[in-house]
Amino acid sequence: MGSASVRFLVFDVESVADGELVAKLRYPDQTLAPCEAIDRYRKELLERQDSDFIPYTYQVPVSVVIAKVADDYQLLDLVALDEPQCRPHIITQLFWSGWEAYKRPTWVTFNGRSFDLPLMELAAFRYGISVPRWFDGQGKGYQQRRNRYNVESHWDLYDVLTNFGATRFHGGLNLAAHLLGKPGKLQVQGCMVQDLFHAGRLAEIGEYCRCDVLDTYFVFLRTAVLTGQLSLAREQALIAATRAWLGERRDQCAAYAMYLDHWGDWMNPWGEEGGERGERSEE
Repeated sequence: MGSASVRFLVFDVESVADGELVAKLRYPDQTLAPCEAIDRYRKELLERQDSDFIPYTYQVPVSVVIAKVADDYQLLDLVALDEPQCRPHIITQLFWSGWEAYKRPTWVTFNGRSFDLPLMELAAFRYGISVPRWFDGQGKGYQQRRNRYNVESHWDLYDVLTNFGATRFHGGLNLAAHLLGKPGKLQVQGCMVQDLFHAGRLAEIGEYCRCDVLDTYFVFLRTAVLTGQLSLAREQALIAATRAWLGERRDQCAAYAMYLDHWGDWMNPWGEEGGERGERSEE
């Protein structure tokens, strides 16, 4: 597979808090161990809000999974960076160097503008990694890669479905996936990643991340139908091809087997017409 064949990089990030940083900044006058500082901060957050999720500025990536997608929206490969070691600095280096190696494809995320990409930018800052073409300030306005409305650089599906934040998408990726018959969240939830990491269960974090990327890929395909870049019939053919791709690899990857075991098909209201009525709304 040549680098020119990759047009989109659909990705998801799982991260954990840096306990030493939390202890140093949140509790400088106390002698808390890293795990103790994290636990205390999470409890404080729960007292003030509905979530104990520590802000991304205190976090480092421990699992990044990327789906390589062709110009015709076909899934080419699914990779977990620096697996099984999952070293944050190597993950970050591979993330940005891979984007360059594949000729700077379009990033695709679900709500990645508010979490995944800022986290990976901050990780590059932390580890001294230069990404000049991403932080290119020479372009004008929306042409700059980090501009919110530059969908050629980063297509955030959440932005599409909320009109760039004009509304809230209650239910998140889990709901969007279920609308398409896909598994959504299974045994692991995002709020569990920190505890899994402390328990040394990195493989489960990676499996969860792979499943999230698969959900994001299928939401990506339907969003391309919504915006007129794919026909419904072509989307359904791509889904069938991806299911076969996963089936060929289910014995090699627990995440693929789990995803297929919970697979659901979208209930097509157009029946055997293959979506033609759905594509002819003017009639």
